[in-house]
Amino acid sequence: MIEILAATAWATFLGYTVWYFTMAKHYAPLTLEEAQVLWKIHKQNANCQSTKWRKIRKGGKIVGFECECGYRHVQKRPIVKSTPAPTEIQTDVTAIYKKLHRA
Repeated sequence: MIEILAATAWATFLGYTVWYFTMAKHYAPLTLEEAQVLWKIHKQNANCQSTKWRKIRKGGKIVGFECECGYRHVQKRPIVKSTPAPTEIQTDVTAIYKKLHRA
């Protein structure tokens, strides 16, 4: 009996862990300009004739918008996300600088 309970507990924990690392999301704040650009993109892509939109706020921050036509966009990001590897932008100036200052 205890083996069944332990196996069930581990399976539940494993399922929750997989869900947490793959599906769990939180609201990502947007600036007013980003929300306006996203609304304009929506208008172009959907051929929307609406002239007004309203901000969707969570915790005092803008997280999305709602169009007059009923379309809602809420910006969400995974709770656990990998950060991109830093890459150095190679310009002519940095390439020349590195060539001149080799050790």
